[in-house]
Amino acid sequence: MHILICEFMDGRAVDRLRAAHDVSYDPKLVDDPGALRVAAAAADALVVRNRTQVRGDLLAALARCKVVGRLGVGLDNIDVAGCQARGMQVIPATGANALSVAEYVVTAALVLLRGAWASTAEVAAGGWPRATLSSGREAAGKTLGLIGFGSIGQLTARLARSLGLEVIAFDALMDRDHPAFADGAVACAGLAEVVQTADVVSLHVPLVDSTRGMFDAARIASMKRGAVLINTARGGIVDEPALAAALKRGHLGGAALDVFATEPLAAAPHFDGCPNLLLTPHIAGVSAESNERVSLLIADKLLEVLA
Repeated sequence: MHILICEFMDGRAVDRLRAAHDVSYDPKLVDDPGALRVAAAAADALVVRNRTQVRGDLLAALARCKVVGRLGVGLDNIDVAGCQARGMQVIPATGANALSVAEYVVTAALVLLRGAWASTAEVAAGGWPRATLSSGREAAGKTLGLIGFGSIGQLTARLARSLGLEVIAFDALMDRDHPAFADGAVACAGLAEVVQTADVVSLHVPLVDSTRGMFDAARIASMKRGAVLINTARGGIVDEPALAAALKRGHLGGAALDVFATEPLAAAPHFDGCPNLLLTPHIAGVSAESNERVSLLIADKLLEVLA
């Protein structure tokens, strides 16, 4: 069997696949659509991350493919129905990167609430902005609001509560009788309540029709003044210019974006001069440890399917 891997994968997992099958591993192939389509024609299995669009011409080129392994959990870059119609399984790495995302969210919340870690250059140059940086906020006693309460949201809640944050959550697929709320540690709330009352709002929903543009200018304006918004889910959920405007006028106290409507992020002048803004290149779920877990999980699943 021939396995095609067109985005980066942990080396041990690639070796595990090579021990049993023929493997083509080129993490830069995603950037050459023509070559990717040619290579796809010979693939019995395809391994991707979030950048490869498994739809249209590429899907049509996968003439003999049996399975698509997704090194991550979001499936908006894959035409799942189209794959299934062709008899192809789609396997995400569910749960394997949850800790990495949860730690990113909690860390971003701490950094943005305290606001004390952007002074290195000024202090090294002889400045002493002690008065300016003495009004940062502690996390303990603040409220973290989660939009989406799946495995990543639940792990984020556990980490946040260990630091003294109160946690409320909204999930369109869960009511207050759902087992996830059974222990009472996290309060089930409506969307409006979470958005309007939380000191930190973190997004954990897929990009579907009902969530696209969910955080537009009006919803961002309804957030608590001084609140922090963190998006590690999908870029199309947040109106980026509206978020930038809310930061510049002081309505929001900070924001962290790991995902963007267009990736890689093109020139974005609306972000110029934004205070308390953290931008990272879609790496919340990617750490040395999570990459290994995700890669080995997908390798093992592919070996099962191709056995």
